[in-house]
Amino acid sequence: MHIGTSGWSYPSGKGAWNGVFYPATRSKRQGTADFDELRFYAEHFDTVEVNTTFYGQPRAEVTAGWVARTPPRFSFALKLYQKFTHPKMFCEAALEAAPASEGPLLDLLAEVTSSDIDDYRAGIEPIARAGKLAALLAQFPASFKRTPASSDYLAQLLRVFGEYPVAVELRHRSWSDAFGETLQLLNAFQAAWVQIDEPKFRFSIRQNLLPNVTGFYYMRLHGRNAAQWWRHEHRDDRYNYLYSGEELKEFSETAAAANALVKKVYLYTNNHFAAKSVVNAVMLKAQLGHPIEGEYPPEIVERYPELRDLVAVASTLFRVSR
Repeated sequence: MHIGTSGWSYPSGKGAWNGVFYPATRSKRQGTADFDELRFYAEHFDTVEVNTTFYGQPRAEVTAGWVARTPPRFSFALKLYQKFTHPKMFCEAALEAAPASEGPLLDLLAEVTSSDIDDYRAGIEPIARAGKLAALLAQFPASFKRTPASSDYLAQLLRVFGEYPVAVELRHRSWSDAFGETLQLLNAFQAAWVQIDEPKFRFSIRQNLLPNVTGFYYMRLHGRNAAQWWRHEHRDDRYNYLYSGEELKEFSETAAAANALVKKVYLYTNNHFAAKSVVNAVMLKAQLGHPIEGEYPPEIVERYPELRDLVAVASTLFRVSR
């Protein structure tokens, strides 16, 4: 079983991790290089879900660096590039980069090509070759409804990336309303149906939290900040939620049960605002009897007393000399 957070780098904004899980300043210490977030993160968790591969195609020189900076048993779950799952968002980003672009040109840009697929494969190859690939995460938006066309597209996407373990996150209720058909589609490609916790609305997907394949199980906890889920000043605000220990028991117990049925379990906390995902990941590890590794800065324990009896506190870790 592997427990980690969704993303490891949140350097700015109200929900930044600097000064909470990481140092507030990044000045050099005598005899050492700049503080390395990934190395520090990997001292505490053995897996991470990567967001940057969603916003841009992964590059081999970057992913090779991730491999080199993490222990042998560390693993990465990589989001698919947004062009594969969020064509509207891709077009909006392209329009922002080139405001003079016309509608037909943007529509053409949004079409997935064999070159897009090859570029993504090449970018993640260092991770796959090192045996550090947990899964690819195909995260679809709430607007991705079940239709014959969308089902065909999902099947094509799973076929294209069939050599990798793929986890599929579906959010619209039309997929769970057609539970048998959706299950049949995912099972045909041994793809894990991502079990998610999030605020539930009228058209939100309904799930039973059970594994659908024996290869692996994949769960994501997004938080329950319903008030800011759709209306917020910044997109990170929706993830401003800290699960209580009692709320987490459902997921730790489910993960433990799933662990007896599948080869691997991946559990990621995505309520990343101000490192709340770190806190809840530690709490899950404690509930499951997993060792809590690494030292934690006093700042995070002061802010989140839930950690006080769970983690080792480093007294000098963040005392960076000027």
